[in-house]
Amino acid sequence: MARLMSERLTSLSAGMAIPFGGDRVTHVSEALAAAFRAGDRLIVVQETGELLHVPADVHAVAANAVDAAAEAFQALKRVDADQVSDFFGRFARLLEDDAVWAAIAAANDADVASAKARGRSTTRLVATAKMQAEMVKGLRGWRGAPATEGRVVEWLEHDGWSVEQVTAPLGVVGFVFEGRPNVFADAAGVLRGGNTVVFRIGSDALGTARAISEHALKPALQATGLPAGAAVLVESPEHAAGWALFSDPRLALAVARGSGRAVAQLGAVARQAGVPVSLHGTGGAWLIADESADATRFAKTVFHSLDRKVCNTLNVCCIVRSRAKELVPLFLEALETAGQAKGENCRLHVAQADQRAVPDAWWASRVRVVRAEGEAMEPMASALPDAELGREWEWEATPEVTLKIVEDLAEGIALCNRYSPRLAASLIAEDPAAQARFNAEIEAAFVGDGMTRWVDGQYALGRPELGLSNWEHGRMLARGGVLSGDSVFTIRTRMRQKDADLHR
Repeated sequence: MARLMSERLTSLSAGMAIPFGGDRVTHVSEALAAAFRAGDRLIVVQETGELLHVPADVHAVAANAVDAAAEAFQALKRVDADQVSDFFGRFARLLEDDAVWAAIAAANDADVASAKARGRSTTRLVATAKMQAEMVKGLRGWRGAPATEGRVVEWLEHDGWSVEQVTAPLGVVGFVFEGRPNVFADAAGVLRGGNTVVFRIGSDALGTARAISEHALKPALQATGLPAGAAVLVESPEHAAGWALFSDPRLALAVARGSGRAVAQLGAVARQAGVPVSLHGTGGAWLIADESADATRFAKTVFHSLDRKVCNTLNVCCIVRSRAKELVPLFLEALETAGQAKGENCRLHVAQADQRAVPDAWWASRVRVVRAEGEAMEPMASALPDAELGREWEWEATPEVTLKIVEDLAEGIALCNRYSPRLAASLIAEDPAAQARFNAEIEAAFVGDGMTRWVDGQYALGRPELGLSNWEHGRMLARGGVLSGDSVFTIRTRMRQKDADLHR
């Protein structure tokens, strides 16, 4: 057998062939070849062939953060549950402190101004009083939550011995998210189960995250005797820091929240490093109005599902043809009202085959549309190919939705299963048989019979969420779509022997 030969990659040349996926080849660009230096790392995404350049200094920042978290994971085993509870309480009190919050708010103001200047969305970036209250509430929820470590989930008695399955800490959790400062506190919930966390936040909110870490997180860890590495911020604005973090095989779990393409890329990096992932990148809820739908309930559902743009906002509405003449006008009215409630217009995309279902006035009108990248004048309604039904509309202030007329419930379910990210789906139907069929056949992690905006760990379950996992890449093994601090654990099987003469 030939000896396995390997050496360090120290340079790249333009046009160099790089194999990926087992049977495909991509090539190094001139820009990548010029930027690459000895000590840098090249990650080849096996799913797509993307070549990701991680400079040595960026890799070191991420690796040092994981070093600290891995060391802290061992130290947490010597920390009692009361200390962890005290940590959450102190973290919450510090966020409530006027001086502390003033420092965080000042950093956030700078982040928001910078994001606006670069045409970035600030919908979830602004650290409002409501966000502050929700962070505090979440942390206090973790303070009062029972420790998950050591919970017996199964027990079996044998002759002379017994076996029990108990929960145990998972390890270091890597967490990448974009411009949502509140998620910073949510993710700290993994400490409740004896885990540690490494955060990487997008450049839009990095200043805010640094302020939270410096003025609240670190002091709370220090005051309660928890290891400093129990919750560590990767202080780098570079995308490469996220790639470096997720390619570290020491992670027990990689959690990503943000835009669809970026999250999919991070997930691919983690999976090929052997790290399990929980991804929350593509959202947009689907709503189906069955032939047995209550018209008033349907209209209210549309309106209450469009108050702001987040992952569980209504994105595609399917109406059965037999009720279209009655329900389409109600849908359009609710859409307009949702825009007016924000002091704005609305934007509609209509499946190409269904253009006649929408009045001519909608096609003739042009409206101001407000998105993160700026304002634009566009038609109030435009046609959309069925192949693009899965497109998530990332609106900022102008509610934006797709309308599709379906022959029946079966077609609505089939389209949702084919084109949606399989995150959230809702059915408006008074017929119990229709609801039963919907629940049985729809491929979505979250299913309901009303507004779509209920999909949220804090709102629905009273637990701050690390993320919501869709079923875009298949169903998940042995856990639900809400990932929270107390759902990050593994199972240890433990034997207790009573009979010293036990012999197999």
